[in-house]
Amino acid sequence: MAAAGAAVSVAGPRLQCVVTRPAAQAGDWLQALHEAGLDAQPLPLIDIAPAADPALVQAAWNSLPGQALVMFVSANAVQHFFAARPATLPAWPPSMPAWPAGVQAAAAGPGTAAALCAAGVPAQQVVSPADDAPAYDTEALWSLLQRQGWAGRSVLIVRGDGGRDWLADTLQAQGAQVHFVAAYRRVLPQPDAAGRAVLARAALAPASQLWLFSSSEAVANLLALAPAVHWAGAAALATHPRIAQAARNAGFGQVQEVGPQRTAVVAAALAAAQRWAAAP
Repeated sequence: MAAAGAAVSVAGPRLQCVVTRPAAQAGDWLQALHEAGLDAQPLPLIDIAPAADPALVQAAWNSLPGQALVMFVSANAVQHFFAARPATLPAWPPSMPAWPAGVQAAAAGPGTAAALCAAGVPAQQVVSPADDAPAYDTEALWSLLQRQGWAGRSVLIVRGDGGRDWLADTLQAQGAQVHFVAAYRRVLPQPDAAGRAVLARAALAPASQLWLFSSSEAVANLLALAPAVHWAGAAALATHPRIAQAARNAGFGQVQEVGPQRTAVVAAALAAAQRWAAAP
């Protein structure tokens, strides 16, 4: 197998990698795949829209000084939460900095952690699994938080409209008071002309596509956008066991679990492209 970042030379038709991440998060993966010599196209299968009630997000900002922890489920949560920051915060003392001292900001992965730092949260107040952690999920984050005492402490979870409640349930079981605010909405995308072309090609020749999934919801939205397509001949890479199972349930014939790191995804895609090119 070629090392990640090494270009792969394939004569004739090539396996096309389909990157399904939201448009704002797809660029890094696309660039890395292209630099590795792979054919990669975006087909965002989740669209991100602002919160239905911005007033709730603004109220959450005023509650920050009383929180022990604010957990952000994604970079989208960070971006939309900070975009809704009120111009004035009556509950904050005038001398308080842009992010309250002593309030931890938690992220399940390095992309979200980087977004927090870029938004102005001091790096020493950000809690997140290391870049080389075997998984980026709430279980990995909890392994860093569980040593703290949570009884009677307040936690705010910034997310989209709904989501997995494992961390909230775990914190509540430890005595924490957990609150939620929806900073954005996930909606079914409406592909543009380029996206429709990618989807049409995939429907005509499923075996020539390698789908890259980092969300179970993306798998569900693909089925909604292409309900008549059978995916038994298609292959997929999934960055978490839950996502891999969703792809199998959707009928994908070949599903491989890979690490969430971009280098791991590129290495697995390179190996898949080489196997596909060598197949009779």
